[in-house]
Amino acid sequence: MKKIFILTGEPSGDKLAAQVVKNLNKDNIDLQFLCLGGEHLKRLGINSIKELNDVTYLGFTKVFLNIFKIKKNIKETANQIIKFNPDILFSVDSPDFTLRVAEIVKKMAPKIKTIHFVAPQVWVWREGRVKKIKKFIDHILLLFKFEKQYFEKENVSCKFVGHPLLEKSNEAKIDIGQIIGKNKAIISIFPGSRISEMEVLMPILINFIKLMNFKYQDFLYVFHTTQDLRNNLENILKKSNIDNYDIVSDEKIKGYIIERSIFAITKSGTISLEVSYKKIPSIVIYKINLINFLLVKFLVKVKYVNIINIAADKMIIPELLQSNCNPDSIFQMVSSFMENTKKMSDQTEETQKVLKEFTTKTSPSENVANFLKAHI
Repeated sequence: MKKIFILTGEPSGDKLAAQVVKNLNKDNIDLQFLCLGGEHLKRLGINSIKELNDVTYLGFTKVFLNIFKIKKNIKETANQIIKFNPDILFSVDSPDFTLRVAEIVKKMAPKIKTIHFVAPQVWVWREGRVKKIKKFIDHILLLFKFEKQYFEKENVSCKFVGHPLLEKSNEAKIDIGQIIGKNKAIISIFPGSRISEMEVLMPILINFIKLMNFKYQDFLYVFHTTQDLRNNLENILKKSNIDNYDIVSDEKIKGYIIERSIFAITKSGTISLEVSYKKIPSIVIYKINLINFLLVKFLVKVKYVNIINIAADKMIIPELLQSNCNPDSIFQMVSSFMENTKKMSDQTEETQKVLKEFTTKTSPSENVANFLKAHI
């Protein structure tokens, strides 16, 4: 029996990996899986060697304060992978964690094939990483076509497969009135997939909603989160003195609710891409502590944080970052969309043009699954 270890470092990678596994399972190949993953992979019956939240740290400061724990997690994870002795180590995203693990595994067990999905964003910063990655990653699978140039020039084996979030969903049709309130226009809000992100963004978002409620009475704010963070979010919102909100953590209905939204507020990341794919106008918000921000500003070489804006090299989706990520600015920006339907349709039209460059003929997760099958 062939064995695959699936290594993720955060919820978005867990979701991507699960979509790939579903495609692998379609062919009834006799495979044994073990993972470091979250709720998506666990739902497929795959055991995880650690809790995903235990290895996820956001920002330079958090990493610095937990550096010894992080190093311990990396070493323990690598040792457990070597003990499992898979034919393939399939790592997904979170390069600062997954690639460090892969490097140790390759050094200690060179016969294990290392295939990494979701390239580190060398086009944003630290392009020099490519030469190092070449030494311990056998193949790298890319989300975006424009990434190929960075890896091919260093003769790294790479393949454009597309982004699994940009594939048609098989979600069942749902009576949305059974889940959330009727007769309300939905604004979807994504406050982050980490506790540290939520702690920063939620006070800002709550005060934004209070401002909106003075002007508009017909909106329902639906917060999207993971099952692991649902209780944290509920506790924050119960103390907020707002009542026109709902929380969704069930992956089976989240996509359907996004499609029924008139607008979305997202943090930077893959969720912004998914919202754009579903043709929902949006803005991006994000805020980190000052030390992290100054370091990022010094090191990063792109003008935008949103992949749509980066690929287009222009601001299509507004970005409210750092000092601009405040209740008043978010309120003003969202209001400008609510009162101008053309502004909403113009953004959607522009994002669809950019997304054409990200798509493939067959589904991205199927492309990844086929690649794994060909190399096992």
